[in-house]
Amino acid sequence: MTIAVLYSSVGHAGASGYLALMALLSFAPETIKPTSLILNIVVASITSIKFLKAGYFDKKIFLTFIIASVPMAFLGGYLTLNPRFFKLIAGLFLIVSSFLLLLREYVKRTESTTKPMHIAYGLTIGSVIGIVSGLIGVGGGVFLSPIIISANWTTVKKASGVAALFILCNSLAGLTGHMVALNKVDHNIIYWVTAVIIGGLIGSHLGTVKFNNKIIIACLFLVLFTAGLKFLLVDLAK
Repeated sequence: MTIAVLYSSVGHAGASGYLALMALLSFAPETIKPTSLILNIVVASITSIKFLKAGYFDKKIFLTFIIASVPMAFLGGYLTLNPRFFKLIAGLFLIVSSFLLLLREYVKRTESTTKPMHIAYGLTIGSVIGIVSGLIGVGGGVFLSPIIISANWTTVKKASGVAALFILCNSLAGLTGHMVALNKVDHNIIYWVTAVIIGGLIGSHLGTVKFNNKIIIACLFLVLFTAGLKFLLVDLAK
């Protein structure tokens, strides 16, 4: 629940947080992927509704990314990685994600006006994020938000709304691919879903009002970075 609160407050669904927590608790890779995607779908649904109702969304930016991302996320969800490759990719993802969260929050834009985005950028970035998302069970918002904000393609709040719906669509596609291939989900998922629903409602409300995220981002950085190191230095060494 805590992870859902923290992530949804900044427009994310928490997949990297769930991934980190399951890594620290030594969950099996075949359990991590579908569990992370299902929890992501639940929180991203809540977050998307909250941000869209508040008017924080850019339809053109969203469509450009999602067109290429969804089919690639489905493909990634369908594919099953060797556990060692899964841990390698997930570990690198968590470490990179930890620094991207810092970038999103602490690096300020130098221009006050937004710039148009070339469609080729959106399609390329969307497809890359999509395949990675499907492979390890995330939505990709932790990558998308810093890119949109740093490139100045839309406002910070609208970037959060775009990321929330992007995460939802990618997670649905990735989970569909996984179910077609393996049709395997942990039987305890109902308890975790209940917890993240509560957390998502709280966090998404905080995210649409004036809220200081710096302490939250710092905490998430430590969790993601630590879990990434565990995957790379501990689990891969076994």
